[in-house]
Amino acid sequence: MIPRYARPEMTAIWSQETKFRIWFEIEAHATDALAALGVVPKEAAKTIWEKGGTARFDVDRIDEIERVTKHDVIAFLTHLAEFVGPDSRFVHQGLTSSDVLDTCFSVQLKRAADLLIADVDALLAALKRRAKEHKRTVCIGRSHGIHAEPVTFGLKMAEAYAEFDRCRARLVAAREEIATCAISGAVGTFANIDPRVEIHVAEALGLRPEPVSTQVIPRDRHAMFFATLGVVASSVERLAIEIRHLQRTEVLEAEEYFSPGQKGSSAMPHKRNPVLTENLTGLARVVRAAVTPALEDVALWHERDISHSSVERYIGPDATITLDFALARLTGVVDKLLVYPERMVANMDRLGGLVHSQRILLALTQAGVSREDAYRLVQRNAMKVWESYHHGGSSTVDFLSELLKDPEVRAALSEEEIRDKFDLDYHLKHVETIFARVFGE
Repeated sequence: MIPRYARPEMTAIWSQETKFRIWFEIEAHATDALAALGVVPKEAAKTIWEKGGTARFDVDRIDEIERVTKHDVIAFLTHLAEFVGPDSRFVHQGLTSSDVLDTCFSVQLKRAADLLIADVDALLAALKRRAKEHKRTVCIGRSHGIHAEPVTFGLKMAEAYAEFDRCRARLVAAREEIATCAISGAVGTFANIDPRVEIHVAEALGLRPEPVSTQVIPRDRHAMFFATLGVVASSVERLAIEIRHLQRTEVLEAEEYFSPGQKGSSAMPHKRNPVLTENLTGLARVVRAAVTPALEDVALWHERDISHSSVERYIGPDATITLDFALARLTGVVDKLLVYPERMVANMDRLGGLVHSQRILLALTQAGVSREDAYRLVQRNAMKVWESYHHGGSSTVDFLSELLKDPEVRAALSEEEIRDKFDLDYHLKHVETIFARVFGE
């Protein structure tokens, strides 16, 4: 994580101060449950909350202790004892370090998921607004990067809305899967800790007890969580690349907002570059980089090893902080995106009406012409337009005119029938149906 691509609320989840506070709460809640079971004195549990609950854990002091102990949880417990006093001996009764570490990680990932879900909600709101604004703003659809048939810019936004709505559902499922608690002791058998302690801690922290944990929470849960982040990041990139393509000079149908005083290039004062969406493409790669290590963390040795630990110390903060930033940035891009309907129409018209070729093809087949002959007739006239476009950058040959003077086409279709197939509104007749499916209205 670097500050340039981080937002404070998500970053705070991964601070050392937050981590140690969660560690304390796990230990204190466990001690409460042990006190209720008569394992430790109730007064000791009360003292731990009173002295630890108001304490400000000294990160530097814990680091200093860890340099000697070479063990982070022991260093924390040693520091806790410095202000709790003799009753600190009742802390960590029957627990193992992974109980604290894994349960804390679950709390952090759950909190991170909450923020990411809120981020997606904000993005969905922006996409919905822009989709409705441009529901009937006609532009050319492209396949293979080549002009295909008319769509609307609102449909492009609706497609993105539907995709991020799926992303939201995936994040909710990932949050549910990761929100488990393990307070089961060494190798997970509860030999030195009552299962009721785990239930109490889980309820206190808004988690569920892990049905069976070895000495760790099974890492298939974490693999699914980070894989979900990777999918969301890929959806971010897909929309970012769409905007980048639309901003190319030769296209320029939409453009990132260019603020007063902004500079596009240190060398070329005329430049207005899609820097935000290019940045989003890069950030998506960073998030996806966490997926493979998370998958590899699933296969630990026997009941536990720590090969996953160093990985998670990186990918937990980095993937969630980066995705949080990316979603917020994408929301800003969509919200302020400059859209140029006139340019969309001009681009669509550059190929002299070729976008209506399928309608002519179908009309010929419905008039009794074989599909092979119909395709040949339409393509023959279309290629005249295409070649004209190649030579001049815009077509000087009109597709409709070429069809009207083709005797084989005219033998099957009247002028009125041909002209009818150039009606742009034909392509928009089901836009309302699609919007109703996407937005449920």
